[in-house]
Amino acid sequence: MLEIGIFCVILLAAGYWAAMYVMGRHDDVIHGKFVHSEDEGDFAAPVMPTPPPCFPSRPVKPVQPTKIVQANDPTAKPVSSDALQSLLAAIQQDLKSVA
Repeated sequence: MLEIGIFCVILLAAGYWAAMYVMGRHDDVIHGKFVHSEDEGDFAAPVMPTPPPCFPSRPVKPVQPTKIVQANDPTAKPVSSDALQSLLAAIQQDLKSVA
């Protein structure tokens, strides 16, 4: 079990070394320390880009109220039983054709 742990640590170190070498950080691989830039004192803040212009607000459309038909509205057109019977027959025909 101990040998497997040691092997895994060595394998992890070799993988890290290979990744640093492929990424071009040869100094990290050779010396085993991080590369520091020579001009640490000359730090310039990055320039912030100008924000994009704001989109214009959408025009507000007035919402038209929906017409609610009351059950006892005298102007509502009554539905005849013949229309309901024909609708029922059409639904039954569709159900039979599906089954």
